[in-house]
Amino acid sequence: MPRTAAKIATLVSYPVKGCAGMPARSFPLTEAGLAHDRTFMVVDDDGAFRTQRRWPRLARIQPVISGDRLELSAPGAGSIGVDVDVTGPRRDVRLFNTGYRGIDQGDAVAEWLSELLGARSRLVRVPPEHDRVTDGEIPGTSGYADSSAVHVLSRSSLDRLDERAPRPVPVDRFRPNIVIEGWSEPHTEDRAGRITIGDAVLGFTKLAIRCAVTTVDQEAGLRDGPEPLRTLAGYRRIPDQGIAFGAKFAVLRTGTLAVGDPITVDTWR
Repeated sequence: MPRTAAKIATLVSYPVKGCAGMPARSFPLTEAGLAHDRTFMVVDDDGAFRTQRRWPRLARIQPVISGDRLELSAPGAGSIGVDVDVTGPRRDVRLFNTGYRGIDQGDAVAEWLSELLGARSRLVRVPPEHDRVTDGEIPGTSGYADSSAVHVLSRSSLDRLDERAPRPVPVDRFRPNIVIEGWSEPHTEDRAGRITIGDAVLGFTKLAIRCAVTTVDQEAGLRDGPEPLRTLAGYRRIPDQGIAFGAKFAVLRTGTLAVGDPITVDTWR
């Protein structure tokens, strides 16, 4: 197995599920992933989550969190601020047909989102008592992420894809939390069982199975043809699972992560 030096190249949290990422030089790592990651979710009137699969314009919404204040902005739509409510009434929400609870963040942001997306929408936040248990080889928890708390992707995996694809694929198509540089062999993240980064420890849960969100141009908020799924299907299709690219990890020990932190793989799968 590879033993070359590796370190964190990029850290990105995605406070609102489906919206743009919020990069930073460092983040606290909680049991549910990078601080603020998928803490909020856009839903319809019935509580079903909105996704870039159907609503690609979500990608144009840029969230920024400072203390208890959430700011959302989008080109041509201005911005809106939200004083985050963590005590309000709970409502039922659904993520991939699984029921959870959410705290509605009010009419003003709902109207802003509805106008931007062209469909009635609400913004909800994970309640403090959220006790979701995620699946995979190691159980964990997360906010409104698709599954496990942390999505890891290596620079070498992206480089291999760019060698095969008709044109370079922006990393934001895959929406990783941690991009690792220094692993010379592509898809090393698939084989890393337990990773230590400073005081924090991550445990492999599953491969990241890719969907149509990867075909959305994240800057334009528009679908952009069959790539990179078409290229990935030629060499990354996993029987009975789908097209895999990147890996998901549960948080085994919390800490603080920073760009440049060395990566140590304690066990290999």
